[in-house]
Amino acid sequence: MTGWRDGLERFLATDPRDVGCDEAMAVLHLYAELLAAGVDAAERYPGLASHLAACGPCAEDADGLLAAVQDDDPPETGGR
Repeated sequence: MTGWRDGLERFLATDPRDVGCDEAMAVLHLYAELLAAGVDAAERYPGLASHLAACGPCAEDADGLLAAVQDDDPPETGGR
């Protein structure tokens, strides 16, 4: 049985800065807005960046939120 070994290895490899799912969801909208604005969001929220690197479901949520934020930006009208 290697299931417990895989779980233990994942646990030991966890970045101590990882904020976890609950805290990630609490500030994910801010992170996405920073990314959409071209700001280094990982520098401002290193624990969230660490979490998104390790948690597939939260990373998918972040990608979807980023896409939504970018779609909300009005297109430039070229001189108006």
